[in-house]
Amino acid sequence: MFAIFFICMFSLVLANQEERLPNKCEVCKLLTVELQDALEKTGRSKEVLELGEVLDTGKRRRKIKYNTSETRLTEAMDNICERILQYKVHAERPGSLRYAKGTSQTMNTLKHLVDKGVKVELGIPYELWDEPSVEVADLKRQCETMLEEYEEVVENWYFHHQDERLERFFCATHVLRDSDQECLSEVWKGDMGVEGSKEESEGENRRQSHDAGEL
Repeated sequence: MFAIFFICMFSLVLANQEERLPNKCEVCKLLTVELQDALEKTGRSKEVLELGEVLDTGKRRRKIKYNTSETRLTEAMDNICERILQYKVHAERPGSLRYAKGTSQTMNTLKHLVDKGVKVELGIPYELWDEPSVEVADLKRQCETMLEEYEEVVENWYFHHQDERLERFFCATHVLRDSDQECLSEVWKGDMGVEGSKEESEGENRRQSHDAGEL
């Protein structure tokens, strides 16, 4: 009876999924999470770039640190919205927290039912259950549009305002200046009793706790 009830409830969630596409705040939040993460991976590099051509006059190339260079920013932004496709919809979570990497509690439960021999029909083949959903595909599309529209804001932050958190500067101050910003205050505290949730929680908390000035 529980399995039937659970599947029925999940089917209702899927039926309403079209009405729950990601909003502007959620897109901006995840974009900054991914960009900040990409920048953190190269933030401590000691590589030095040499720019310009060596002239006959003997003038030397200009040297610049990689971790403050335009090259580093360009590489971090390259295909940044593709990373959004790694997210899953965690329908059991509220607000922007429904978007996270890793299998959702709901999907874990359904897969366990399938492993026990219970027939579960979601309207799509089992092998496609882990493919990006309509919501996640829309997240990526909106991410690309937002990044194209506000690329100069990212560059302004990177070169002049890294003492301010990327999320605040990019989202609160610019992209969402006249829009709802409620999702920016939503913090993931972790599920209870779901395998792998502790590691996932720690990973998300690390991404949310870094000060942009550390980049």
